[in-house]
This record gives sequence, structure tokens and C-alpha cells, in this order.
Amino acid sequence: MTQIDVHKELTVGQVAARSGVAVTALHFYEAKGLIKSTRNPGNQRRYPRAVLRRVALIKVAQRLGIPLAEIGEALKNLPDNRAPTAVDWQTLSAQWSQDLDERINQLVALRDRLNGCIGCGCLSMEACPLRNQGDALGKQGPGAHLLEQP
Repeated sequence: MTQIDVHKELTVGQVAARSGVAVTALHFYEAKGLIKSTRNPGNQRRYPRAVLRRVALIKVAQRLGIPLAEIGEALKNLPDNRAPTAVDWQTLSAQWSQDLDERINQLVALRDRLNGCIGCGCLSMEACPLRNQGDALGKQGPGAHLLEQP
């Protein structure tokens, strides 16, 4: 039986294979400062094994709908020299909990209103309870105000 050197660094391909994340996504995460690598004498990326836990954390947070910018800000509070721990995750999840609760409430409200809206055909820019409740957009003046909103 061979032993695995837990201190051995991983190539980008190994990280991709072990994490299920594309190499291009790993390069993107690195460019955004979410993960870090070093370079070997041949100028190839090498990642510490702890990056696997960090990538897993990024993917879970993304699946929860947390924007990468917020994930990046949260990860700045974690040390680079070790994998995030359960305590680290509890701290991060507490930070995101209020935002997630708010989004859940918005989705529930949207779902509850959607049933009355399907098939109504009103297409009203002034009265639609989903897109312009109380004609809030009319109060903002002329222009395409919805372009900046989700």
C-alpha cells in the first residue's frame, strides 16, 4: 500500500478532477482572488491540498445563490495556509443567513402572488403587482428603471 503525501501540492488538473470544477473555473476563481496557487520552476500552477475545501465552500455558497463578490469578501477572513474548518463555515453561514432568509421570504411572496398572475394577461406597466407594485417605477421618472434590477 502506498502512502499519499498530504503536503504534496496539486496541479490544476488534479484540483479540477477532485473538486468537479472545470480548470477554467479554477483559473477564474484565482483571478478573482478566491483561491491562490504558486508556480513551479516550469511556471505551472500548484495548489495546496487545502484549496479543495475552499473550492467546495465556494461551490456550496454559489449554489445558495451568494454572489462571488460576497463569497470573496467572506473568504478574505479565512487563512490561506489551511482548509476552512467547521467553525469557519459556521461563521460564514451566520454572515449569509440573514440575506438568505430575506431571499427566501421574497421567493415565497413571489410564488404566492404568481398563482394569481398566471394567465391574467394584464401586462400592465402601471398595475402589475409583480413588476411594478403601486406604480413605484412611475415615481422614479421616465426611463428604463428595470434594467438594473433582477
